[in-house]
Amino acid sequence: MHFDVIIIGGSFAGISAALPLARARQEILVIDAGERRNRFAAVSHGFLGQDGREPGQIVSEARKQLERYPTVQWMNAKAQTAKRTSNGFAIEIDGKSVKQARRLILAAGVADRLPAIPGLQERWGKSVFHCPYCHGYELNRGRIGVIASGEHSMHQALMLPDWGETTFFTNGLFVPNADQAAQLRARAVKVETTPVREIAGKRADVCLEDGRIVTMDGLFAMTQTSVQIPWAEQLGCALEEGPLGQFIRTDGVKQTTAKGIFACGDVARAAGSVALAVGDGMLAGTAAHRSLMFGID
Repeated sequence: MHFDVIIIGGSFAGISAALPLARARQEILVIDAGERRNRFAAVSHGFLGQDGREPGQIVSEARKQLERYPTVQWMNAKAQTAKRTSNGFAIEIDGKSVKQARRLILAAGVADRLPAIPGLQERWGKSVFHCPYCHGYELNRGRIGVIASGEHSMHQALMLPDWGETTFFTNGLFVPNADQAAQLRARAVKVETTPVREIAGKRADVCLEDGRIVTMDGLFAMTQTSVQIPWAEQLGCALEEGPLGQFIRTDGVKQTTAKGIFACGDVARAAGSVALAVGDGMLAGTAAHRSLMFGID
């Protein structure tokens, strides 16, 4: 079967992109590898009408609603490669089958790489977070630590005092200059320069190299991200370098630099959230439909 649109990624952005296409009675296929970025978090916050719900439940319910439309097909699989054809795109799935479509929407998100500190990865999404708007409120203005992954972590350290008493663990990665130190003092941020040995305890005990243990109610760390679709560049999608890693360049309606290919969600933003991913998906889905209606490449 030749689809109108294939969507790579079935999380918040991908389902949101699929919905307007389904309602326009387009034949669509969603290919999802089951690697939702916020799968480590117990609850999701900041998404209108869904605040405090388990993110997997939100996605599961959204998928059920989407699959009520008769022109929608869903595959739990990994899209391994893609190539341009004379009338669209051919997607190879798990090395077993090939699906074809006139348009392609990339919504597979990004992968996070945390600072290499023992105990940090195990607490990711539980007591170690990256977004204060998503998880800061629940720390109840308690003791909050920011683990530096570089100078760019200054941004987090200056934000977090609105959510609690903040300590910035520079971890030997950089020394704040005079202007940065003044900014941190103005925000009442404590600076701890001793390198971090590991994170331990039930929540977030920061064990320092000198033997001290600083107990925190929660930690924040900026990750480095990588695009989950390694073959996007081969199709002509330009990538951009953001402060946290690469993402796919798009215009105002989520069109990439490659004809017929749109991208949405975290894979197409320098930073993201559930709400932004859903909005991006709607833009990408309607733009892809418009391109089909009017023959826009």
